[in-house]
Amino acid sequence: MQVKGIAAWCVPLCAFMLLAGCRRGNSERIDFEMGEHAPIGPLTYTVIETSWQSQLGDALRLRVPQQRFLIVRISVTNGGGSEVSIPLLQLENVNGQTYMESDNGEGVDNWFGLLRTLKPAETQEGRIVFDVPLSSYRLRITDGAGPGAEKFAWISIPLRMDTDTGPVPIPGAPIK
Repeated sequence: MQVKGIAAWCVPLCAFMLLAGCRRGNSERIDFEMGEHAPIGPLTYTVIETSWQSQLGDALRLRVPQQRFLIVRISVTNGGGSEVSIPLLQLENVNGQTYMESDNGEGVDNWFGLLRTLKPAETQEGRIVFDVPLSSYRLRITDGAGPGAEKFAWISIPLRMDTDTGPVPIPGAPIK
């Protein structure tokens, strides 16, 4: 009779422990703000600044987007003990739609490049470019592990339009 009582408690207790072991811990933060250090695996990303452009390049090599160019200046540090490759990154809008980073850096000063391998303790800074509608986004960053084994985190990129705070010229007024 006592064995049945133990078995009655053992089954629910084992089920509870099994379920508790399967639950993902929330010890890792996955959402970061622009300007913060965002560690994921051996890599630490920082979004330094963003800017919106309606065109890139100069008059001879003008590049026009389908939507608008969002230029993101980032820094990535490899704090691990081996080389890590950083794939093209993605933006995600509030509706969950994703946009892939452009593999064309023409007209972008200090472009981050396509082949991005960081040695241990190396930091690389550069600009990445997206052709996206004007909106707020989240940049999806990766730990650099292979496909299927990657972990992701997100950095918020709020919509911010920088304006020129200088005086506005009046048409027809003499230039001083």
